[in-house]
Amino acid sequence: MPFTVTAASKDNPLLAMLVLEQLEQRAVDGVDPEVLEGAGWLGYDLDKLWLDFEMQRADGQTQVSEWQLRYSRAILPYWDWQLGLRRDFEPGPRRNWLAIGLNGLAPYWFEVDISLFLGRSGRSALRAEAEYELMLTQRWALVPEIEVNAHAHNDMKTGVGSGLSEIEAGLRLRYEVRREFAPYIGINWEKAYGNTKRFEREAGERSEEGALVFGLRAWF
Repeated sequence: MPFTVTAASKDNPLLAMLVLEQLEQRAVDGVDPEVLEGAGWLGYDLDKLWLDFEMQRADGQTQVSEWQLRYSRAILPYWDWQLGLRRDFEPGPRRNWLAIGLNGLAPYWFEVDISLFLGRSGRSALRAEAEYELMLTQRWALVPEIEVNAHAHNDMKTGVGSGLSEIEAGLRLRYEVRREFAPYIGINWEKAYGNTKRFEREAGERSEEGALVFGLRAWF
């Protein structure tokens, strides 16, 4: 999940950052998906342009490929509103969405990201993400996170059902060799609900999946 970074310079220079939140391998019953999630931004204190990406590959095939380009504007201390576009390349067919979001730090330093997506033919989706970074020592950090997805309509071509469609949760323990370089291990759990669960079962896929993960978090 992208996080907000505030430039401290009084001159308000143009800054840039790239964050690889998850560059990881997952062990799932002999199938070992490779996952890449991250974000980059370019901008100033109050205004930034974000590029978010999420990809997953298994058995040599891309299963998930989602990209978002957003304009972000700070509206309150630690809070930004965002407006942009989302493009789903996989699973096909490709979908385009208008993205409207709110990102920031909630009380007790929970990082929260809420997005509303509007697509063609009346399609709409809501995504809520939350993450907390618990520093056990100056180098060890335990990071729980959760993502909830819901859709207004069935989309049988992509296997997504109306209502609550999916919950994904994870717990990762990382060691910061340097602040910008941190290998980690952890667990990840995903479960489909409602019509999404039915669509996956009809396609012969599992509706619930747990995985041991190991990977790297880095920023530049």
